[in-house]
Parts: sequence; C-alpha cells; structure tokens
Amino acid sequence: MTGTIRILDGGMSRELTRLGAKLVQPEWSALALMESPEIVRQVHAEFIDAGSDAITTNSYALVPFHIGEDRFREQGPALIALSGKLAREAADARSDRKVLVCGSLPPIFGSYEPENFDPSRVQDYLSVLVENLSPSIDVWLGETLSLIAEADAVRSAVQATGKPLWISFTLKDGPGALASEPALRSGETVAEAAAWAAKSGIQALLFNCSKPEVMQAAISTAAAEFRKSGVKIDIGVYANAFEDETAEEKANEGLSDMRAELNGDGYLRFARNWVAAGATLVGGCCGIGVEQIGRLATDLKD
Repeated sequence: MTGTIRILDGGMSRELTRLGAKLVQPEWSALALMESPEIVRQVHAEFIDAGSDAITTNSYALVPFHIGEDRFREQGPALIALSGKLAREAADARSDRKVLVCGSLPPIFGSYEPENFDPSRVQDYLSVLVENLSPSIDVWLGETLSLIAEADAVRSAVQATGKPLWISFTLKDGPGALASEPALRSGETVAEAAAWAAKSGIQALLFNCSKPEVMQAAISTAAAEFRKSGVKIDIGVYANAFEDETAEEKANEGLSDMRAELNGDGYLRFARNWVAAGATLVGGCCGIGVEQIGRLATDLKD
C-alpha cells in the first residue's frame, strides 16, 4: 500500500443537472457531452477545486446501451475523445498539484447486469473507448463491474497501452448483504475478486456504486487477500447514496432518491472507517457531490 490517501471525484449526473445540463434517457450523462460540454468541464473543475486528486472521464454512458448501436459507431469515437479532452483540460488547468485523469470503461452491456455480459462482443466496444480515451488519460478505470470476467476483459483491452489499470466492482447490497460474505453482484465473492486482482497486474482494486454499509467488509477482505498473496495493491471506495428502495436500480437509470443522512458529515463518517480498514483511494459515486468530496479532502488528507 502507498499509505497516502488520494481523493477521487464524486457522481457526475447530479452535478451536471445542478449546473443546468439536461439529462434524459436513454442518453443520460452522454447528452451533456452532446449539448453542453462546457458544463462537463465545469463539473470536473469543481471537483478538483474541492480537493479531488483524480477525476473520471464522462464516458460511462458512451456505450450502445445508452446511445444506441448506430450512434455509437457514428458519433461514439468523437464523443469519447471529447470526454477525455474535457477532463484533461480541467486537470491540466490546476498548476499547483498533479490531478490524475481516469478513463472510465463502463460495463458495456448494462450496469448491474452480469447476466448480459457477452465475451464474444465486448472487445469490439471496449476497443473504441480505449483508442479514443488513451491520448487524454493517465489511468484506466474499469468501473461498476459486476463480475470478474468483465474486469478481465477490461484488463485485456488496455494491456497494450502500458497505462496503469484500476478495477472497481459493484457489490451486492440488498437485504441480507450485511450478514453475508461480501460479494459482487454476480455472486462471486470479494475474496475471489481480490485473488484475481492479486495475479492480474492491476494497480488498484476499488468498490463503487453500492451502499456505504457494505464497503468496509469488502475492504477488509481484499486487504487480507493481498497480505496473503504478498502483493501491494491500493484499495479504494466510492459508494453511492441511493435510498434502499432504489439501490437495485441500474446506475444511470434516473435521478433516484438519495439518502439525506449522507449529507454533511454523514458520508465522511463511513469514509473514515474505510481508511481505517485500509482504503487509500476514497471518493463518491451516484449522489455524492462536490460538497461531500470537499469534506473528504479536508478531513482525510489531514
């Protein structure tokens, strides 16, 4: 472990709407790249000003699942490149410190849907994202992945670029999850995912887009597996703020109700426990905005 706490950014969608961008289905956050890219850049800048050491490209919805197959082929490369360019500009505008740009590689066939993963087609889509993000990014981030095969596909897709890879899994967080061994949404255990990570060559293993309550056990499990394997891999967390009744909805499906108790220092209290358990990368996912990221940066870096 590096031992140094690095702050990630938060959820993009609510910050886009706060600043006036329009988000509708099916395009969702991709629509902001089409209609108001200056707002995308502003969101990146506000997260950096709040203390983020790493920001993530707004490329999560740039897949056929959201923009359609035809538009992905015709407009996808340019939109993907734009998402990287906007993040790079925002990061490079900060002269007092280095801000990493993470290239978001999302679940190609839908969030929270491990059963839809198609290994015969996944590289066809990932290759477009990788080719067009590569000039702008420092680190690859395969995020909200529901099964180990998705992560391995991302690893294969970026291997030739020579850039570091972070992998982030989304966890089971429904009824009974707290009483069970921590697991991915596929049902594979976090221990199995960490064992894969230990042999994969990735730089960091993260957990995202799940309730804050399930994260600490996942961190502890991963840390124990890495100690057993004798590897040094950073561990990270960026949880969502979904209400219980919406926690099982797909990411980027709509503006779900968010948990009011995670405002103020509510989210920070979870984050302190994550750091104590071994996390060195901490940020937020859906519903965690600039204000909460600022609190993380102020508290956890001190």
